[in-house]
Amino acid sequence: MAKLNFGGVEETVVTRQEFPLEKAQEVLKNEVVAVIGYGIQGPGQALNQKESGINVIVGQRKNSASWDKAVADGFTPGETLFEIEEALKRGTIICYLLSDAAQIEYWPTVKQHLTPGKALYFSHGFGITFNERTGIVPPADVDVFLVAPKGSGTSLRRMFLQDRGLNSSFAVYQDATGKARDRVIALGIAIGSGYLFETDFKNEVYSDLTGERGTLMGAVQGIFAAQYDVLRKKGHSPSEAFNETVEELTQSLMPLVAENGMDWMYANCSTTAQRGALDWWKRFRDATSPLFEELYESVAAGKEAQLSIDSNSKPDYREKLDAELKELRESEMWQAGKTVRSLRPENN
Repeated sequence: MAKLNFGGVEETVVTRQEFPLEKAQEVLKNEVVAVIGYGIQGPGQALNQKESGINVIVGQRKNSASWDKAVADGFTPGETLFEIEEALKRGTIICYLLSDAAQIEYWPTVKQHLTPGKALYFSHGFGITFNERTGIVPPADVDVFLVAPKGSGTSLRRMFLQDRGLNSSFAVYQDATGKARDRVIALGIAIGSGYLFETDFKNEVYSDLTGERGTLMGAVQGIFAAQYDVLRKKGHSPSEAFNETVEELTQSLMPLVAENGMDWMYANCSTTAQRGALDWWKRFRDATSPLFEELYESVAAGKEAQLSIDSNSKPDYREKLDAELKELRESEMWQAGKTVRSLRPENN
């Protein structure tokens, strides 16, 4: 483990240089990793572990679209693909990758198969942190830990195939065997993490829920929509409004930020752009800071968790979600985006 300086704060991280895949394979050589759920994170984590030489099986409901996807991805029914309860029996490490609502539903079944010495693995701190709402309280004689990739399962898989790594956090909640730390780091390496930084379950879920509702998804869509709408009201065409709001950011500027940081991107833009950005960024910070404070407090109070549980547990959840996504998809801005993407050179 290496100690690195992050903006003046020292943190301990684990890299693939000091904990190579060969070490992860050695730690996990006698384990059967059962990936329960094959939806958002399941495919990427299961396939990456499989191709990293880890003994992985998948547990999924039979005759479902996710079951069929697992078969198409190379998992064999009766050998590496099983009904959930059978996978739970066979697994020594249970990767609990169902949705938060489904984790609550299946928890009584999962708990039955957490025999002494097994490990329960999460990729989100939700179920444990809000256990007074979820009912997820593991027995004392199993390891409990998490690896949380900082991105979608799709990104995790794509970057793995490109021999790149998606950074992940890790945390140990319960070390019953004395091996929890090695087990969780080995799994973090096996799923394709770029590097691993340590956290705890509460901090993981607080930062994650804030980020999803904030700059990662909620806030960025809100800012996109506000700027696009203003440009359209002022007479700019859909193509111009979308390019100046989304396309230039995602295709030109953010890759520069990813490579070298915001200051470098500023330094490599026009002097007019530099001046305007430097004059306005603090005003946007000051305008949105109260909203982020409100958001964080809502997360910390458990309000966001309860809203998710209540919404995602309703029988018509999927229909309502589809309707909300349809509204977003059919908005003028994202319809313009669809056309703009079709005009990219790689699509012609």
